[in-house]
Amino acid sequence: MNFSHFVRIDRGRRGQERHFVVHMHDPKFTVEFTPELATPGQGTIKRICVPNSWAGDYGRYAKLLAAAQEFFTESNAGPGGRG
Repeated sequence: MNFSHFVRIDRGRRGQERHFVVHMHDPKFTVEFTPELATPGQGTIKRICVPNSWAGDYGRYAKLLAAAQEFFTESNAGPGGRG
């Protein structure tokens, strides 16, 4: 899959790690993930920040969210991944 529109941001603060995937093109959105302890590299969606214009076509955006979750998983498995 082409993940060129996604960027992963990992932040650590006070012993707490936060993991974000940002979709850089329209529609722009951010997804925060909680890493799965039972299955390293996997993540559960914790928070989604989307523009108000997302109201309505949920099927279209569900595909983008699934792609963001797949990107998160792939970025853990790739070179330099933390998973």
